[in-house]
Amino acid sequence: MFARGTRSRRIAAAVLPPLLFAIFVLGAWQLYTVVGDIKESTLPPPTDIAKSIWENRDLLIENAWVTIKEILIGFFFAILLGVGLAVLIRSSRTVERAIYPWLVVSQMVPIPAIAPLLIIWFGFEMQPKVIVIVLVSFFPIAVNTIDGLRAAEPELLNLLKTLKANSWQRFRKAQLPAALPFLFSGLKVAAALSVIGAVFAEWVGASEGLGYLILVLNNQTATTDMFAVIFTLALIGILLFLLVSLLERLLLPWYYESRQTEGEGLHLEVEEGA
Repeated sequence: MFARGTRSRRIAAAVLPPLLFAIFVLGAWQLYTVVGDIKESTLPPPTDIAKSIWENRDLLIENAWVTIKEILIGFFFAILLGVGLAVLIRSSRTVERAIYPWLVVSQMVPIPAIAPLLIIWFGFEMQPKVIVIVLVSFFPIAVNTIDGLRAAEPELLNLLKTLKANSWQRFRKAQLPAALPFLFSGLKVAAALSVIGAVFAEWVGASEGLGYLILVLNNQTATTDMFAVIFTLALIGILLFLLVSLLERLLLPWYYESRQTEGEGLHLEVEEGA
């Protein structure tokens, strides 16, 4: 009974603050547009946006599915590339010195300069969109995983070496457990970036998808419908972020519980200090 009550309080503490904040923002937005007599073409009220979402639900679902497929495929390959590069870079100091600077340089190349070339090379199919998503998303995964592999306890690594453990055994027993929390932190950032990458890729060259739909509605000056698409994209990003968080909780229960314990301990210290 006590455990169930504690779990309920944790869920309420996690859900209620952002929910109440969202209600406050939407209420203030609605009040501002009504009291300020703001034109719908400038800033539509949330009620009109909700109405547009409902009336255009079939169109939104159809194009959302296209964008979701691009995001999931690009996100998957971003994970493979990011984790693969991190493991390769941490395999030796020489490899790290050779590759890591170029990993940073890759993020200095503007995607708008590359995306048109991808359209020329691969056409208007899914491949260029997936590549853009990968290029946008893999960096936080790689950097966080590298930091996680570095965070392995030196004492544990030395102990494993003393026990004649090979490189794979040291990686599996020491480096991988240390890197997983960092990896999931990178995945959460990459989840948001993948949605942005998908929209931008569809802006450059697409005939369907939510990003393409925004361009069409922009040309028609359909502001309310554009906000409906933006809200749909935001929902996709939130769901992907929550999916990563759920996987983190399922795969790293020890890490999740330790964070909860630390949070409760800090809360108790604050209460005692007060």
